[in-house]
Amino acid sequence: MEIILVGCGKVGMALARQLSEEGHSVTVVDTKRERIERVTEEFDVMGIVGNGSSINVLTEAGMQDADLLIAVTGSDELNLLCCMFAKKAGHCHAIARVRNPAYSHELDFIKQQLGISTIINPELAAATEISRLLRFPAASNIDTFADGRVRLIKFELQPYHGLDGAFLKDIPGRVGCDILVCAVERGTEVIIPGGDFMLQNGDLVSFLATHENAVDFFVKLKMPTHPVRSALIVGGGTIGYYLAKDLTAKGIRVRIVERDEERCDTLAELLPDATILHGDGTDRQLLLAEGLPIAESFVSLTNMDEENILLALFAKKHSHAKLITKVNRLEFDDILDGLDLGSVVYPKYITCDFIIQYVRALQNRAGNNLKTLYRILDDRVEALEFTVSEQSEITGVPLQQLPLKGNLLLCCITRGDQVIIPRGGDCIQVGDSVIVVTLERGLHDLRDIIAC
Repeated sequence: MEIILVGCGKVGMALARQLSEEGHSVTVVDTKRERIERVTEEFDVMGIVGNGSSINVLTEAGMQDADLLIAVTGSDELNLLCCMFAKKAGHCHAIARVRNPAYSHELDFIKQQLGISTIINPELAAATEISRLLRFPAASNIDTFADGRVRLIKFELQPYHGLDGAFLKDIPGRVGCDILVCAVERGTEVIIPGGDFMLQNGDLVSFLATHENAVDFFVKLKMPTHPVRSALIVGGGTIGYYLAKDLTAKGIRVRIVERDEERCDTLAELLPDATILHGDGTDRQLLLAEGLPIAESFVSLTNMDEENILLALFAKKHSHAKLITKVNRLEFDDILDGLDLGSVVYPKYITCDFIIQYVRALQNRAGNNLKTLYRILDDRVEALEFTVSEQSEITGVPLQQLPLKGNLLLCCITRGDQVIIPRGGDCIQVGDSVIVVTLERGLHDLRDIIAC
């Protein structure tokens, strides 16, 4: 596909890398020459120094022949303007990143009036993910499929779970739950396991199940399953606002520590059910005095990764709270894995996953539409959900007879209200949604699971 990418910040760089690796022809536009020089040196993309809101610049970037324009600059208004030009003058698909909460209730109207294909709000998406983790605190990561009915949940295997040395094929019988282990991290290795794979204490296990079966599984492992009842949040920015609004609506007690007095006044007006505390979130005595030792969850959402990391480590030492740490920079995620920061949330990964999902959906052959995409386990594994709308070589055939690619697991089939953890005799049917977990990059179509 011919893609124009306006904005070359952290998200723009990550998208340029991913899109170029997937074989797309990408032209990047940014006003800063040093950014353009860096991205063109590192990746196989074209670069243009200029303002993406200029028709001349977009024309030079190939707007007339482009299939898609993605606008991820730091300005919501500029992103929307770029996409409007792309739709009106270039007649291509357009994706805008829009972050201002003032637009959150108007996104559908904006899309319709400007003709934009889709809009992503990374702060709202990050807050939604954090809220989901706080409702199921035993998990370190949760991704949802089948409109929320199926979950891919990650946790660390501990001795008290009683599964050390267990073979995966024996787990459903041992715990009496219909779950499927999809991926295991062991040290630096990521494995898509088969039934004869043996678990070890310390493994990071990702399993797929319905919410009910996941709760039942965690109960059998003696892990907590009730949502948190209180949250201490450091950082009252956009994510903090979205998160507090969602949590207070669910009856969860929320306290926000924010150092900017004017922002505190704004939050107090917007969030009447939350307690807003004016103070420095890095003040240890303040955190201890405001209930950190008894808090059920602690969320660090400042604008500095270093502060968030240190705050999480401090909270780990002084509480038993569920920890959630926001990290913006993507370059050091492998280093962070060695620290006990609880659940680490990367808003920029969320944005990239959403956009890559849309791009692949545009490429699909008719009949198998990519519905959901997550890149998990440090970006080394992809979990994808496809819908099946026509007969093909993969429908009506028992799974055990399909020549599936290696390092790939067909994890779940949803059929109407039925959620099926598939066995060898099950078949894919028209109308199904199918979830696949794979180490292979770039699956665009469900038929790509078949080995050539």
